[in-house]
Amino acid sequence: MSGSPQIGVRAYDPADWPAVWAMLEPVFRAGETYAISRDITEQEAHRMWIELPRAVRVAVDAQGTLLGTYYLKANQAGPGDHVANCGYIVAAQARGLGVAGEMCEHSLALARELGFSAMQYNLVVATNEVAVRLWQKHGFAIAGTLPRAFRHPEQGPVDAHVMYRRL
Repeated sequence: MSGSPQIGVRAYDPADWPAVWAMLEPVFRAGETYAISRDITEQEAHRMWIELPRAVRVAVDAQGTLLGTYYLKANQAGPGDHVANCGYIVAAQARGLGVAGEMCEHSLALARELGFSAMQYNLVVATNEVAVRLWQKHGFAIAGTLPRAFRHPEQGPVDAHVMYRRL
């Protein structure tokens, strides 16, 4: 993309937390894309996004400014632990610059490296059309649609997709 920042992805460092929280908090408070309590505390968000996943990464520009973050974990335990799950958030000022796509490609490679054989997104809100199209562009298919499975703060109950791809 012309004029887009050069995007790199690196491992999360604890010093990144204030910038990561600054990205997560407005998205969680908006309640439009993640099935997370809108009043989640910073401590709860840290546990969910940083402590529990198998890997956490951040996207940065050439100056080291954080542009986005993702986590990677097993989607399920035991016999389902060969399927990865990820969550992605892009900083408001970096949306539309290719950050989410770059993090998606990075997460797919990392999942393969960690031995996962597929990746699944459990609840892609159907009204988040940009995300649905982006994940499809990166090889994900809608495996099923859950009718009215997400309570959107403005639109009320809306559909959510389960999206899946083999690695």
